[in-house]
Amino acid sequence: MGTPKPRILPWLLSKLDRGELEGVAWLDARCKRFRIPWKHGLRQDAHLEDFGIFQAWAEASGAYIPGRDKPDLPTWKRNFRSALNRKEGLRLVEDRSKDPHDPHKVYEFVDSGARDSSQLDTSPETNERGSTSDTQEDILDLLNDMALVPLPDGRAPEWSPLHLDNPIPCPNPAPSENPLKQLLVSEEQWEFEVTAFYRGHQVFQQTIFPQGGLRLVGSEAGNRMLPGQSITLPDPEVSLSDQGVKGYVRRVLSSLGGGLALWRAGQRLCARRLGHCHAYWAMGEELLPDCEHGHKGEVTKDLDRNVFDLGPFVADLIAFMEGSGHSPRYTLWFCLGESWPHNQPWVRRLVMVKIIPTCLKVLLNLARSEGASSLENTVDLHISNSQPLSLTSDQYKAYLQDLVEDMDFQAAREA
Repeated sequence: MGTPKPRILPWLLSKLDRGELEGVAWLDARCKRFRIPWKHGLRQDAHLEDFGIFQAWAEASGAYIPGRDKPDLPTWKRNFRSALNRKEGLRLVEDRSKDPHDPHKVYEFVDSGARDSSQLDTSPETNERGSTSDTQEDILDLLNDMALVPLPDGRAPEWSPLHLDNPIPCPNPAPSENPLKQLLVSEEQWEFEVTAFYRGHQVFQQTIFPQGGLRLVGSEAGNRMLPGQSITLPDPEVSLSDQGVKGYVRRVLSSLGGGLALWRAGQRLCARRLGHCHAYWAMGEELLPDCEHGHKGEVTKDLDRNVFDLGPFVADLIAFMEGSGHSPRYTLWFCLGESWPHNQPWVRRLVMVKIIPTCLKVLLNLARSEGASSLENTVDLHISNSQPLSLTSDQYKAYLQDLVEDMDFQAAREA
């Protein structure tokens, strides 16, 4: 039998009381509030000592054995944060992880008895039946460890259910991998809802998983050799009664040529126009575009333009969940063949197209509902191979923070 895995709170209290790790210290005389260094691993002034608390917990929990395992700073930090987030008696007070001079986080024990280590179960594992909370914690720790110890050939380890004398209901087990990372997998296709308007009248709507992106075209006879799934905007004959307006709309559609292309590149959405038709874009609400502040730019011909970045969206989503920001926008609006309707009624434009990445809508709705808290309340990310998710608000926020760190790391590697 190996050394049993310690409980993180008694372990953390001992480290704080002894002052063994640089930057890990109590902040008040009552020993309820403390700080933990939280420096990004890609900072030029980052040193291994800055990750001392994360490495120490990785070693104590058995997730890292020096000399045998390869150091993995992001995983150490992620697992430490996940372990703390599961503790109801602890809360994050201040997040100063982006402080340029002293990045750190401040936590606080919210239960007056939690500071007394004698109130916490620090005994080794035995064959005796533990408490309900301890058993649930063991299950969650097991699920967490499954993601930390891959098999030698790189496959995920197999897991068989625990056999308990009295099974404990656990409606929200934490997934062993961050399910939101599927949003960054290049092989995964995002679902898009495409809606077209002629003079403010909805004339078309389709929801698709476009392989390699999509192209808005005005004729089915367009160039089929171009990449992306073509979406043919309808002829205005049936939807419009004004003959003059019909003619103008047809001119816009005919000038689309190869189309207006939209595709995903990692965490970004890019657009390019392949015909002569000018196109302007902006982020807006789902029900109407942003006509007050003008467009974000013109979609240039034969030149890629970034029109959406998942990184700022997720960061704004976290701020929204914390009550310090507005809900982020996820709807792309395109004005074809005319200038953007700045301070003008958008319904007077000949052709407007709205594109919604439905996965972003799901992320925002999940934030608004504070998580899917039971297996009866699951959500689907609306990407090609996604599975229904059931996450608590805390789990969801932790996965979002993890996703931001991964995107920051990837962006720094590409820079």
